[in-house]
Amino acid sequence: MIHALQFCATSNAKHNFERVAEFINTLPAHRPCLVSLPESWLCFAKSSEQVLEVARQHQYWRQQLSLLCQKEQVWLAAGTIPVMSDTGRYYAASILFDAQGRECAQYNKIHLFDVTVSDNTGNYHESKHTQPGEHIVVADVLGTKVGLSVCYDMRFSELYRAQVELGANVLLVPSAFTVPTGRAHWHTLLRARAIESQAFVVAAGLYGRNDTDIAHDNGRQTYGHSLIISPWGEIISECHSGEGWISATVDMNELNQCRERMPMHAHRQARKVKL
Repeated sequence: MIHALQFCATSNAKHNFERVAEFINTLPAHRPCLVSLPESWLCFAKSSEQVLEVARQHQYWRQQLSLLCQKEQVWLAAGTIPVMSDTGRYYAASILFDAQGRECAQYNKIHLFDVTVSDNTGNYHESKHTQPGEHIVVADVLGTKVGLSVCYDMRFSELYRAQVELGANVLLVPSAFTVPTGRAHWHTLLRARAIESQAFVVAAGLYGRNDTDIAHDNGRQTYGHSLIISPWGEIISECHSGEGWISATVDMNELNQCRERMPMHAHRQARKVKL
C-alpha cells in the first residue's frame, strides 16, 4: 500500500514536522506501507536563505524522521528536505527511510527550477542556493523497485527511462508545482511518464491558495492535485485541493500484464540514455 500526502507547508520547520507526524498517525493500522511526502514539506520559506538555515540542521531532521518511522512502522519517502553540500549550497534531497528508521537511499534533485512563471512570484532561481544532484537513484522498497525524482524532473523523460532500465516499477515525484504550470501541464506530464515507463506514478504535492484558509505563509501558491497513476496512464486516486491522503495498492500483476501486452521496452531502439 502506498499513501501520498497533500500538504500546506509553512516556513516553520518544527510546525511542519509536527503536523506531518500527526497526519501519519491518522493512517490505517495496516502495515507494511510506503508513505510519500511532497517536495519542500519541511520548509517552504519566502527566501532560499531561510531554507539554507534549515539545511544546516539536516542531521537533526534526519534523526527526527528516523524516529518517526520507527514509531509509526512505516517506510517513508520524505519528499525533499534541504541537506547541506560541501559547496555551501544545499541539496533538495529526497531521502528514503525503512520502517526501522534506517536511511535506504538519497536522491538529490537533478533538474533545478530556474524559470519565469506568470504568477505572483514571477522569476524562480532555484540554483541560487541549491546544488544539483548527479546520480539516478532506484531503491528496493518492500519487494518493489522505486525510482526517486522531484517536481521539475518530470519534464525530462530520459531520467525515467533510465530508472526503468534500472528496474523501476514505481516512480515517485514529490512536487511543489506552481498554479499556472500545474493547470497547463501537471496531469499531462505525469500521465505521460506513467504511460511511456509502464510504471505506477505517485506524485505527492503541496497545496496552498492565498484566497482560502489553506495558504502558505510565504505568499506562494501551489497547485495540489496529488496523483497516483496506473501503468496504463489511468488516474487511480487524486486529491484536487486542500490537505489529505490519497492511497492505492500497487498491483504488480497489472504492471506485468501491461508490459507483456505492449512490450515497449523490448521494442525500443535507442536503449542507451546519457543525461
